[in-house]
Amino acid sequence: MKKITMKNIKSFNSYLIGEEKAQATISKYIHDVGEFKVWLGEQELCKAAVLGYKSYLCEHYAPASVNAALSSLNSFFNFMEWYDLRVKNLKIQKQIFTSTDKELTKIEYERLLKAAKHNRNERLYLLMQTICSTGIRVSEVCYITVEAVSRGIAEINCKGKHRRVFLPVKLCSILKQYIKGQKIKSGAVFITKNGNPLDRSNIWSDMKKLCKAANVSEKKVFPHNLRHLFARTYYSLQKDIVRLADILGHSSVNTTRIYTMESGEVHRRQIQKLGLLRC
Repeated sequence: MKKITMKNIKSFNSYLIGEEKAQATISKYIHDVGEFKVWLGEQELCKAAVLGYKSYLCEHYAPASVNAALSSLNSFFNFMEWYDLRVKNLKIQKQIFTSTDKELTKIEYERLLKAAKHNRNERLYLLMQTICSTGIRVSEVCYITVEAVSRGIAEINCKGKHRRVFLPVKLCSILKQYIKGQKIKSGAVFITKNGNPLDRSNIWSDMKKLCKAANVSEKKVFPHNLRHLFARTYYSLQKDIVRLADILGHSSVNTTRIYTMESGEVHRRQIQKLGLLRC
């Protein structure tokens, strides 16, 4: 009889570590399996139950979130060799434009920086600029070290891949001043009071505190949106999606295309400039 236990969840966790999955990915998979276990309760673990959970997810979450949860479960079922429990993801129509209520604009980014500076939060002020001017992931902030700033190049190892991220000269200059002022001798530049590298939750929390003062919707204020802003800005100037994919560390340019999507309003303005209408 199939049953989800803490023992096989722990085994799945160890398997994911062995597969060199990112810690954020592992946490997501384990969380999703745990959520399904709670929902299942005393029900029999069978295909019908999994389909019932899929219906439950569809009623309460966006399609993309549903597919993310199902992917976690399918990975777990593969690990347990319960192939008959696998379910199909939802088919989602390809999105052409990004939503304006989630897209962080450059003007809003500037307001966030101004708010951080007004709050005298120099660490956050420089951290947001570091992410936005390099396009690094929030999980890669720990690779912005004293040594990297000195060289002007960050050596990043993430998701089993290695890449070099060039740091703008101006960024290195202001970070060197910060490093000197904070008396950081080596290692990560952005650290907690205890000297540990900032993690995703620290950064997320600090950014959310700026929303009201900056007059920016909370839906737009999270670290990954700074990476998206970098991608859109780079692409608007260079029009080189292959190079951008390399900079962002994407294996596929299809992923990069998601980052460079413009809002429908931008598209509207572009086609209105074509001059193909005559009154």
